[in-house]
Amino acid sequence: MLRNLLSNAFKFTERGQVSLHVRVATGGWTPNHDVLAHVNTVIAFAVSDTGIGIAADKQQVIFEAFQQADGTTSRKYGGTGLGLSISREIAQLLGGEIRLTSELGRGSTFTLYLPQSYVTVESARVRDDLTIFRQPVELSFSQSQALHALQAQTAALLMENALEDDRELIQPGDHTLLIIEDDVNFARILLDMVRQQGFRGLTATRGDMGLAMAREFKPTAIILDVRLPILDGWMVLDRLKHDPNTRHIPVHIMSVEEGLHRSLRQGAIAYQQKPITNEALSNALSVIKGFVERSVKNLLVVENDAAERQTILELVGNKDIASTVVGTGAEALEALQSTHYDCIVLDLGLPDMNGLELIEQIQQANRGGGNGHSPPSPPIVVYSKHELTRQQETELRRIADTHTVKDVRSPERLLDETALFLHRVQSALPDSKRRVLEQLQQHDPVLIGRKVLVVDDDVRNIFALTSMLERYQMRVLYAENGRDGITILQNNPDIDLVLMDIMMPEMDGYETIQRIRQIDHFASLPIIALTAKAMKGDRDKCLEAGASSYITKPDWMWINCSRC
Repeated sequence: MLRNLLSNAFKFTERGQVSLHVRVATGGWTPNHDVLAHVNTVIAFAVSDTGIGIAADKQQVIFEAFQQADGTTSRKYGGTGLGLSISREIAQLLGGEIRLTSELGRGSTFTLYLPQSYVTVESARVRDDLTIFRQPVELSFSQSQALHALQAQTAALLMENALEDDRELIQPGDHTLLIIEDDVNFARILLDMVRQQGFRGLTATRGDMGLAMAREFKPTAIILDVRLPILDGWMVLDRLKHDPNTRHIPVHIMSVEEGLHRSLRQGAIAYQQKPITNEALSNALSVIKGFVERSVKNLLVVENDAAERQTILELVGNKDIASTVVGTGAEALEALQSTHYDCIVLDLGLPDMNGLELIEQIQQANRGGGNGHSPPSPPIVVYSKHELTRQQETELRRIADTHTVKDVRSPERLLDETALFLHRVQSALPDSKRRVLEQLQQHDPVLIGRKVLVVDDDVRNIFALTSMLERYQMRVLYAENGRDGITILQNNPDIDLVLMDIMMPEMDGYETIQRIRQIDHFASLPIIALTAKAMKGDRDKCLEAGASSYITKPDWMWINCSRC
């Protein structure tokens, strides 16, 4: 907390002085504070500067996440705007608070008030006899102590039970369904219906909370809204499907947004657009129940070459998979009429029809699937020993806009994609296959030798990203602002990918992306907006500016927490 306050003071003070005063305080905190008003000794840490100051109407805003007094992304001063928000939360966890006095153009004083000894709110209110509670812990103002408090807060949030769900009743062998939905009334309806279907129900009203509960409770299935506080549903789904411990959990999306094909491509089993009738909800829950109760999933392999068929079966098959093998498009269509398949592996070089034509016919036969009333059209993994022509690649991209189609070029990637769509538990796979997936998750051969440009004004982020990317044997260039990033791109036209921070001084990520897109050579260059700014609507703003995709940075305090 003091590092953050001092760092801000130096950053916003071009001339004059910065001072830190530590004293025993007799006042200055919020009157009737739950803890400070009831303890014997309060220590005040006052950080004062003669810098730019903060206008009165901005003095509360700056404590909110991703905010500075200059609220634009292209502001003069760098930083994410998370520091004060995190510091305020830590101060509250330790029984204290941060107060601000400031005048625009004349400097600021941030004062951190903390009890000399940490006590709970309940024990602080008992003035006369603290000994009936356990002895208060002497406070050590260390990073590890503060982060330990954050871990305790996470554990407490996991036990938050606003709708009185079934988390305390779960027994071994129970089917559990996690509802991640911020509309409490709708979540209550879902909870009742989930119980009627024989599930134990869990509820979370925020995206970050739902993600934490999924990792903690490992539910049998998840119903996920998209418009969620803190972390939206798309990011929750993305993180679930990139975590080996939660990747297999079937996720059913329910949202007011249109997102059927996007949700299925990311690994969801179905999508339903609100408003939803009770009958549709009941049907959707029946689909989920039927899916989770089928311990064996169905795979259709469409491959004319007998040797290649055997290779695919040996790679993908196991006791949890029932595989059907056919050699022509006609046989594939016949098999699909009699059985629902959870995934299809397809070679485009079929003897009786073009594989792309087969995909189109499968798509026509399954229109409306995946909307909660019926299972979706099975995802198709195109796998061929022959290189695709440019025309085939173009046609596949077109089809992928309306159907779940993935093109893979290696056996390892085939195993990975089929494991995603078949919702296979990675830890339950044979050792050899599990090692293949673990190796792929650490070293993707597609990335070896690729050149990446990281544009970020925080050298810590550049260091962390460079360290990670180099583990994949990628070559990394970096720039600390947008203008330098554009210059490096022009000097290195062979760059394969750009990771772009959004909140940078002088020229923000939005403007930088737009200027890159104006250069003909980089019109289709993959640009991923990589930012700590994960509020509602930020993803759409990044895509509108020209980004190819959007990923939120992990919150630094949670990364540090994992090291405790």
